[in-house]
Amino acid sequence: MGRNEHPEPLPESEAAADLIAQLAHRDQVDKSGKPYIDHPRRVAAIVRANGYDRRYSTVALLHDVVEDTEVTQDDLRAVFGAAISDAVDHLTRREGEPSEDYYARVLLSDLSLVVKHADIMDNTSPRRLAALDLVTQERLSAKYNNAITQLGGPLLPARD
Repeated sequence: MGRNEHPEPLPESEAAADLIAQLAHRDQVDKSGKPYIDHPRRVAAIVRANGYDRRYSTVALLHDVVEDTEVTQDDLRAVFGAAISDAVDHLTRREGEPSEDYYARVLLSDLSLVVKHADIMDNTSPRRLAALDLVTQERLSAKYNNAITQLGGPLLPARD
């Protein structure tokens, strides 16, 4: 198998990822006050709608758990294996890390790159932005425009 080719996880793995994300994010809300778990679920729905398999939706469900909760990379590796935990690691920002270093790491795997594009799509959806004040909308728009540039454009190619 090539660097970006990994066996697709079982459906139970995706269900486990959803449960872990739900429990890990249980007390969190997003910037508009809605349950945070809705965000990773929408990101997973975006990757599925574009034809990507369960590896991608599993990573999408878990993409913020290490960065924003007590779940560790070791926890994810024990449950999901190296491919999934490594992709989540690529998506996990380090404290004080320059954006350039973060985006360079996201580019290390197709799993992390596709999920990051879906993450940006969700974070910049007109419905989500409309729920925020103008200053926050402008700040996030600038942040995600920079991300799109560093990731090589707003592409989330559909899979056949």
